[in-house]
Amino acid sequence: MSAFQDFYPDNVAHCYGCGRLNGQGHQIKTHWEGDETVTRYTPRPEHTAIPGFVYGGLLASLIDCHCTGTAAAAMYRAENRPMDSEPAFRFVTGSLHVDYLKPTPMGPELELRGKIKEIRGRKVVVEAVVYANGIATARGEVVAVQMPDTFKA
Repeated sequence: MSAFQDFYPDNVAHCYGCGRLNGQGHQIKTHWEGDETVTRYTPRPEHTAIPGFVYGGLLASLIDCHCTGTAAAAMYRAENRPMDSEPAFRFVTGSLHVDYLKPTPMGPELELRGKIKEIRGRKVVVEAVVYANGIATARGEVVAVQMPDTFKA
């Protein structure tokens, strides 16, 4: 099954968090599971905050890109269009809010689960929760705004 990020046009597929064309980035992959979206990601040693725990900036980055990808997929779904149809939907972050609930342990695969809170015009609000070993460790909300044409290379 293709991930949302696999459908990003090449000219907007370089993001550090979700760009499939950024070999140094996270290259996250997000899918639908019912009405929720899911990303799984295993932090690497360089994502350490203090020994044994994940750096909070990584969690914010994962939430950010999970939610902007979810926003694009939600817009395609709302318009009953396949994700490879034109014009392509691509979103940027208008607002990112993260609450750190518990320290996130280094080692286990992280699971991000997203839900659409609102779609209004060119704006999609997405909520995401990060889980480690089934325990919620961070929660975030992104206001994603459809990317203006001036951003596209």
